[in-house]
Amino acid sequence: MKVHVADHPLIAHKLTILRDERTDSPTFRRLVEELVTLLAYEATRDVRTHSVSITTPLTRTKGLKLAEPAPVVVPILRAGLGMLEGMSKLVPTAEVGFLGMVRDEKTLQASTYANRLPDDLSGRQVFVLDPMLATGGTLIAAFNYLINLGANDITAICILSAPEGIAAVEREFAGSKIPITIVTGALDERLNEHGYIVPGLGDAGDRLYGVV
Repeated sequence: MKVHVADHPLIAHKLTILRDERTDSPTFRRLVEELVTLLAYEATRDVRTHSVSITTPLTRTKGLKLAEPAPVVVPILRAGLGMLEGMSKLVPTAEVGFLGMVRDEKTLQASTYANRLPDDLSGRQVFVLDPMLATGGTLIAAFNYLINLGANDITAICILSAPEGIAAVEREFAGSKIPITIVTGALDERLNEHGYIVPGLGDAGDRLYGVV
């Protein structure tokens, strides 16, 4: 498994504002969109392409286009939905699926409650959007779900990650032959006793959409 922590001053600047408890929801949503576009740039370095010939106003030349089948972007509901626009701006031709997962606040275990995905992901590159990699339970469950559908190349984009979550995902897929990559804006210090990332930014879903 590959882990890439995006080290860029613009990312650090935007993360600082996201972490601030005074940042309101509209600003938070806008910054998440901007951050995801920056992270998606890093996450798509190995996106599959093929060579094509085109005619410019001056001559014939060769270039690259995204290969078929198109990548699949899978936001984890509900907080991952706030990341979709930033990803779609960078890869507008990608197909979009949805995976609804909920974490039990006592056991910290994740379970799937809804999905809107192709029945067969064989040969597809899948990009999973989830703001927080905390215990790792949600991403582990999501990855296994996608692998069971045939996904054979998975990249997760997370705004923040905790060392415990990274370690849990690495343990789970240590023997897997499926290429798995995690791209994150920052690797924070730790989890607290409630499974929240510290220093973190609080509950991403609540800060994106308000408390329901």
